Amino acid sequence: MVATVFGVLRPLLSTRERRDVLIALSSAYMLVQLSSLPVALSIPTLAEYFGASIGDVAWMVVVYLMMLGGLVLLMARLGDKYGHANVFFIGIVIATVGSVALTFSQELWHLIALRGLTGLGSAMVMGNANAILAVAFPPEERGRAFAVPIIGARFGTLIGLAVFGAFLHFLSWRLIFATFVPLGLLAIVLSIPITRHAAKHAQPQVEGAEGPIDWLGAALLFVTGMVFILSGSHLHPGQESYTSPDALSYHLPMHGLFLALAVGFVILEWRVANPIVDMRLFRRREFSLSLGSNVIYHASMLGTMTLVPILVEEGFGRSPMFVTLVLIPGQTLGLFMPMVAGWIYDTYRPQYLRLWAMLIIAVGFISLSQMAPHVSFWVLPLLMLPISVGTNIFNPINNAHIMNALPLEHRGFASGMLETSREFGHAFGAMAAAAALGIAIPAGVELLPFESSRVYFLEGFQLSTLVVVGILLFGALLVYFQRPSRSTPGVEPASGGDG
Repeated sequence: MVATVFGVLRPLLSTRERRDVLIALSSAYMLVQLSSLPVALSIPTLAEYFGASIGDVAWMVVVYLMMLGGLVLLMARLGDKYGHANVFFIGIVIATVGSVALTFSQELWHLIALRGLTGLGSAMVMGNANAILAVAFPPEERGRAFAVPIIGARFGTLIGLAVFGAFLHFLSWRLIFATFVPLGLLAIVLSIPITRHAAKHAQPQVEGAEGPIDWLGAALLFVTGMVFILSGSHLHPGQESYTSPDALSYHLPMHGLFLALAVGFVILEWRVANPIVDMRLFRRREFSLSLGSNVIYHASMLGTMTLVPILVEEGFGRSPMFVTLVLIPGQTLGLFMPMVAGWIYDTYRPQYLRLWAMLIIAVGFISLSQMAPHVSFWVLPLLMLPISVGTNIFNPINNAHIMNALPLEHRGFASGMLETSREFGHAFGAMAAAAALGIAIPAGVELLPFESSRVYFLEGFQLSTLVVVGILLFGALLVYFQRPSRSTPGVEPASGGDG
């Protein structure tokens, strides 16, 4: 299998510039992935250390997601104007500096503020990475090219799952953030060559790069994204519910405010001369539906990260360390399957590969929801395998599909929208899973004996996974109705490594 992966990868390494791009992006993806999902494992430990509630510490994750999701498109547009490699590099520096400061934080608010800073750095990295790849590799190689940084991200997740639990259990939470520092320094060193290549070689033109930045649109987009994330958070008195009077008086107005802001943003973007979101490009059906399927896919992934800990800890009475035992086998598939899927996509352009991948994920969730309450804990990693297989097939080829759907002069917008849809999906998936759990699990369940509370948590898990399945089936419909391209837009790559 290793020989197969390297054989598929070898054509991508034909020039020094291409090798530098893949190495730089892989190291950056590893850093960003390590600093996002695995960090959530530290929330209970930090709550105990600072004498705070879980909800207060969770702001560390919420603020990071708000900065990443709300600013990633703006950072991509800044990359259009000032060079994607330059903004990408500055983002790595900011994320690394923030990680150093996180290691020495003395107060909870320090952690929350610095997580916002690292979220800004991550937005600069993720908003520009796809555009850099699009310039370095032509459309017929992008399935494999996009697989490489995804494999780097899987390494980041595996490192986090493998060592963060041990750090929290046996050593100190500070070691989690200290882990980011050497990886950040390595990513800085490995990213210097792509900034040099960009300075030496002329890059393909970007439409609208000479015009002014749509700062008003960027600010409104950030506020809209922030309200969307907060609308799913339980910032209200009483129980963490979506149905209690306290919850309804908070969530319904917040959802209404989000819709009003979203409508206002769309109206604004239609009227400005150089919008941060060019609404005309959504008329390209393949592009807009691919973004929709990306939202659905990432919603299911955040549903997994939300629901599996509930299943393991509340349904089986295991400690958080056992969550990693369930997730690691499937994550290991991500070290080679994305490359194989990318090669199939580049070589054969199968029309329904993404559709089948999404259906495989849905089947995995169905089997997990129906079988998990009746099997041993040690069977759970096997039940997770279909989800992992579908995930590792869908992710690289859908990323390539989105970037191939627009000409290269729109690469910054395509890159930013790809990552914006990713973060929107994460927020939507977490909210959908939490809402289903809130409906199924009665108040005061934590006061019941384990055997009694276990029944409610397992029922809540089953309902939540079925909600995720419904979302995935809708995403599969979006994929099915996408018209295959007769010709793939794009241009041959420039000799440099940046966009």
